[in-house]
Amino acid sequence: MAESTPDGVERRLATDEARELLALVREIARREIAPHAAEEEAAGRFPRELFALLSRSGLLGLPYDPAHGGGGQPYEVYLQVLEELAAARLTVGLGVSVHTLSCHALAGYGTDAQRAAHLPAMLGGGLLGAYCLSEPSAGSDAAALRTRAVREGGDGDWVIDGTKAWITHGGIADFCTVMARTGGPGARGISAFLVPGDAPGLTAAPPERKMGMKGSPTAQLHFDGVRVSDARRLGREGQGFAIALDALDSGRLGIAACAVGLAQAALDEAVAYARERRQFGRPIADFQGLRFLLADMATRVEAGRALYLEAARRRDEGRPFGRHAAMAKLFSTDAAMQVTTDAVQVLGGYGYTADFPVERYLREAKMLQIVEGTNQIQRVVIARHLVGPESR
Repeated sequence: MAESTPDGVERRLATDEARELLALVREIARREIAPHAAEEEAAGRFPRELFALLSRSGLLGLPYDPAHGGGGQPYEVYLQVLEELAAARLTVGLGVSVHTLSCHALAGYGTDAQRAAHLPAMLGGGLLGAYCLSEPSAGSDAAALRTRAVREGGDGDWVIDGTKAWITHGGIADFCTVMARTGGPGARGISAFLVPGDAPGLTAAPPERKMGMKGSPTAQLHFDGVRVSDARRLGREGQGFAIALDALDSGRLGIAACAVGLAQAALDEAVAYARERRQFGRPIADFQGLRFLLADMATRVEAGRALYLEAARRRDEGRPFGRHAAMAKLFSTDAAMQVTTDAVQVLGGYGYTADFPVERYLREAKMLQIVEGTNQIQRVVIARHLVGPESR
C-alpha cells in the first residue's frame, strides 16, 4: 500500500505496523528534531537526550531480532525511517545509522551468550555505539590497520593499543565495535572486539573541526593498554575484517538513505522558495530554466530512493546485495551533493546565508561522499562485481 507523507514522498509500506512506525518517526521529527536542528548544529551540540527518546521509542534497534530488544523490521522499512530522520537533521539520521552499524558484529557474529548479555542494552537501553575501523594511516586501505590486540595468557584478556580515526560518536559512545590486529599483516590478521566506552586506557582526542555536521562529534580514539576479556571477542580470531566488510555493506545503505533524506529536504526548501519568491512580476517558479533545475533535482532524489530500496529488498530476501549497496551509496550521495548545490542556486544570495538551511545542507552533503567508503572506493567495489578483481 502506498501513502504520501506531508512533504509529498510516496512510500510503499506493506504493513499497518510499518505505517504506524513511519507516522511516529515523522511526528518525532516534526516536534523534537527539526525545530532545534539549525540552532544546535550552529552551536555544535549533540542531542544526546533525543537519542534517549529514540531508544525509548524503539528506533535504535529496528532491523534486529525482537528476542534481544530489536524491532524486527525489514531493512526496507528501517532505511525509510533513516531517511525521515536525516531529512529533519542529518546528525540524527547518521547517528542512528552508525549506532545500528556498531551493533552489527555482535548481532550477526556473537554467540548466544554474548547477544543475551549485551544486545538488549545496546538496542533499547539508551546506549550509543561507535564503529572503530579507520585509522590515521588506514582509511580506504582498512586492511592495513595497525591497532593491535595481544592476548595475555592462553585464555586470558586481550590488551589493545593503537589509534582509531574519524570515529562518529568518538568520546561520547557507550560501547565501541573495534577492529584490531591479532595476527599477521593483511585482512586475515584482524579480529573484532566489543569494548566498553569507559574502559580504562580508552581516551578521545578533541573533536575534529569540520565544515559540516558540527553537532555530530567525530574524534580520534586512543587505546593505551585497554584490557578486554576474551568473552568480548566477536567471531573467530582473524575473522574481523570479513565482519567489518559485511557490516559496511549494510552501513552503506544507511548512508544512501540519509543522503536521500538530506536531498529531499533541500528539494522541498527549493520548491517552497521558488513558489514564493517573485521577480519580474511573477514567481520564479514560472521560469523554465528554474523549472528544469527543480525537475532534475526531483529526478535525482527519486532515483536514489529507488536504488537504496531495491538493495534493501534484496537484503531482506537473503539475496546478494553488496554491489547494489555500493551503487546506492555512490549515486545517492553524489545526488545529494548536486541537489544541495542546486538548492543554493535556486535561493541565490539567500541560499548562501545561514538564514536558510540549504547552505548547511550543502556542507553536510559533502561528508556523505566520504564516509563508509569514499565514492571512489564504491566504484572499485562495483567494478570488481562486474569484471572481477584487478590483476596483480
